[in-house]
Amino acid sequence: MYDNAFNQIERDLRAEEGVANELDYVEQTSWVLFLKYLHDLESERRDRAELDGEDYSPIITGEFRWDRWAAPKMDGEFDHNVARTGDDLIKFVNEELFAYLAKFRQTADGPRTIQYKIGEIFTELRNKFRSGYILRDVLETIDGLSFNTQAQRHELSQLYETRIRRMGNAGRNGGEYYTPRPLIRAMVKVIGPKISETIYDGAVGSAGFLCEAYDYMRRDNLSASDYETLQTKTFYGQEKKGLAYIIGIMNMILHGIEAPNLIHSNTLNENVMDIQEKDRHNVILANPPFGGSERREVQQNFPIRTGETAYLFLQHFIRKLKAGGRAAVVIKNTFLSNGDQASVALRKELLESCDLHTILDCPQGTFQGAGVKTVVLFFDKGAATRRTWFYQLDPGRSLGKTNPLNDDDLKEFVALQKAFADSPKSWTLNRADLDEATFDLSVKNPNAPEKAALRGPEEIIADMMARDAETTEILENIRGLL
Repeated sequence: MYDNAFNQIERDLRAEEGVANELDYVEQTSWVLFLKYLHDLESERRDRAELDGEDYSPIITGEFRWDRWAAPKMDGEFDHNVARTGDDLIKFVNEELFAYLAKFRQTADGPRTIQYKIGEIFTELRNKFRSGYILRDVLETIDGLSFNTQAQRHELSQLYETRIRRMGNAGRNGGEYYTPRPLIRAMVKVIGPKISETIYDGAVGSAGFLCEAYDYMRRDNLSASDYETLQTKTFYGQEKKGLAYIIGIMNMILHGIEAPNLIHSNTLNENVMDIQEKDRHNVILANPPFGGSERREVQQNFPIRTGETAYLFLQHFIRKLKAGGRAAVVIKNTFLSNGDQASVALRKELLESCDLHTILDCPQGTFQGAGVKTVVLFFDKGAATRRTWFYQLDPGRSLGKTNPLNDDDLKEFVALQKAFADSPKSWTLNRADLDEATFDLSVKNPNAPEKAALRGPEEIIADMMARDAETTEILENIRGLL
């Protein structure tokens, strides 16, 4: 049902002049989906309150309720006589609906409420539908979807993730939002977050790390207290870009986190020397943007000054981690060996302030369209590194758009990592064996099977002549039979 609905919406949006690409598609689908999801959530809460003999005060009231402007009904059937359409619908959305919803940012009790998140979303977003007739078709399609059960919400969240992945593959800017979910799930399994721990992503993007961590930690038998902790006191993130921030909030809400603790801000504007214990977290999961360049005033916030965005984020993460905390961070593989002053200094700091116990070397094509190889750094805060276990991921095929990374590709890594076991793909490097001048951590697998030596020219020519002689003999035998 959901897949067919998304396909129908996509067909409608192809005819919409204001929706130009996959980024617009996800953005405009998001706000409509969000309002329908919110309507179903409010209906569920109202029904629950009535069963408990309590009053329920809805968040969205009057003509701004979904069943008043988006999908008015008479006796359970859609009422076309009342429903706005055409220019009337676009005018209502642009001038009244978005303005009403944006005010929730000022009237909410605090930033950790769903009311505040509604206000933020509709302060940041702009309606890009120009045709009220196309918007009417999209509204009617989405009204046919139901988000009342956990299974329905899970199916919707999976389809939403699919659209985010397509958005990530649509262009370089979109690609910053998407990390392959099998890789995220493997990182979460290795870290093993627990209830009562806080989890942070300072480059949250579409919130894939936080959503997967939530799915990993959520259980049907959670106590009411643990469920409340998971909902309100576990997941934290920051995102600089407006669209990514909105998509991250939407993604978390669709996964079941009703009021995500996400902040719309540039993480790197924070001076790392000002980070206090109350600001730190137990777990950090992140894939910070790499290849970017930050201004000099931003670089002043870090002891190791560099224009490389990923290096600044790594310094931020080291200081954001509580003592005993655990982190898994994606970074370019050149970080392991670059000889510039900033790279060497940062490797030295990481090795001395944290236990860099695991490095996962990812193959080319893991990140579609990225054009660079990456590694995942797994480290614990508090003790210096004594040894590092490497795993060289080799799925046995070329990765690409039609052949992406999958969960089975990472099963061996997750299993071997528990005991830091050696294998043809894994090995251990002792800290004492590192060059103290460079702290080079290059991936050099000593356990890889030796490749057969290439044959010399003389051997190749001799083999060709032998085959020619054999062919001549066979042909002469055939001629004798004629």
